[in-house]
Amino acid sequence: MKYEAVIGLEVHAELLTDSKMFCSCPVVDSTQAAPNIAVCPVCAGMPGVLPVVNKKAVEYAMRVALALECEIAHLSLFDRKNYFYPDLPKGYQISQFEYPLAQHGRLLIHTAGGEKEVRILRTHLEEDAGKLTHVQSEDQSYSLVDLNRAGVGLLEIVSEPDMRSAEEARVYAETLHSIIRYLGVNSGDMSKGVIRFEANVSIREAGSEILNPRVEIKNLNSFRSLERAIVYQIGQQIEKMERGEAVVQETVGWDETSETTFSQRSKEEAHDYRYFPEPDLPPLVIEQEWIDQVAAALPELPLAKAARFEREYDLNPGIAQQLVQERSTADFYEAVLRAGPSLSPKTAAAWVTGELSNWMNQSGECCEELRVSPAGLAELLLMIQQNEINQTTAKAVLSELLQTGGSAIDLVAAKGLKQISNAEDIAGMIQTAIAAHPKELASYLDGKETLSNWFFGQVMRAAKGKANPQIVRAELERQLNHFKGNPPS
Repeated sequence: MKYEAVIGLEVHAELLTDSKMFCSCPVVDSTQAAPNIAVCPVCAGMPGVLPVVNKKAVEYAMRVALALECEIAHLSLFDRKNYFYPDLPKGYQISQFEYPLAQHGRLLIHTAGGEKEVRILRTHLEEDAGKLTHVQSEDQSYSLVDLNRAGVGLLEIVSEPDMRSAEEARVYAETLHSIIRYLGVNSGDMSKGVIRFEANVSIREAGSEILNPRVEIKNLNSFRSLERAIVYQIGQQIEKMERGEAVVQETVGWDETSETTFSQRSKEEAHDYRYFPEPDLPPLVIEQEWIDQVAAALPELPLAKAARFEREYDLNPGIAQQLVQERSTADFYEAVLRAGPSLSPKTAAAWVTGELSNWMNQSGECCEELRVSPAGLAELLLMIQQNEINQTTAKAVLSELLQTGGSAIDLVAAKGLKQISNAEDIAGMIQTAIAAHPKELASYLDGKETLSNWFFGQVMRAAKGKANPQIVRAELERQLNHFKGNPPS
């Protein structure tokens, strides 16, 4: 505990608008579309063109800022951020610097050490760059530029350096990722690069308030990479300090294969970008009425939803958190309860986070793609609750419905899966099972009482899993106790 980490995150999220930030070109999936099909003179940086701000992008940015409790500026300015990259056609990026869209927010996160508040420094609008594809052959190497992504609306969310571990940084990123998906402003698909993380990491002696030179880790596109890159960089900086070496402020990349960072360039400061106001865009003026309208339309966010699930449905915090990770899962769960008002909320939660979640993890489907609707799952769970089928049969029925669709009631009827609950029928099955295994009965009566479970299995096998397990347990115990007082001759 000699040292502590000081970590801040910059998160870049592409906004899920139909058109780009400053032109009417459509936003296309840059991982699937043919190169350079969504490009016009504006996003290609041709001389003399004029950008126009995308109103929907501003609204989406306001949604995120309000969800993070930021103060929305009634007047903000766009600036030119000057730097050269082959995939930045204008030679500068339109961004916001001195007067951003929103500032001074916060995000509550739940870590292993408890609840923690991370302050949000600013959220601002900018445009994305294009995409480079590097080609290496035996005799030459070159890069190809795809400008489909150039000019796509980008929201940058900058935290204060309030995090002290890689775990806290990961939880912050996961929480923010969930929020922007709830708000419908970003798909959250990190494999397509629509949300990227950049971590600023420094080390200082524990208890110190000094901010030492930081290392920025660029373009991390998974939670795993984010966490491991920070852990690696913390270790590197501690080793340097132990050797008496200075940590150099720089920008580094993350190598997934070797799980190490590598230097890219010295870390720029704001003055290196020669910011100045964008002369082709007027100030962005936002009236309070518009802010109020956006705020009123915000959905219930994950933290509030989890708290309500705990309160209204008496769920434990872990289950509630699991249900609200995806908005579609939380909506599915509540739709199940509406379709089956008499259902136990805990039972429904167990099936959604258990059987359904396992299926979605294996199949890659989301709730909207399932062949079982919320009403269909409610129908199945009510059959369990009404003792028409048991848990084992219900799991088999759900598995088939997830593959083929249809009705639980129809499938149970067609396959004759209805639970056997007639006490006389079950008593007869138990008598048959005991009579067929005299050696096991003798062992049971000699004190090997675990054979009770073995007899239970024999009865359930004979009933093809359809016997009511509660009735079987009770009747089996009654008959075995009878033999204890009246052993067979």
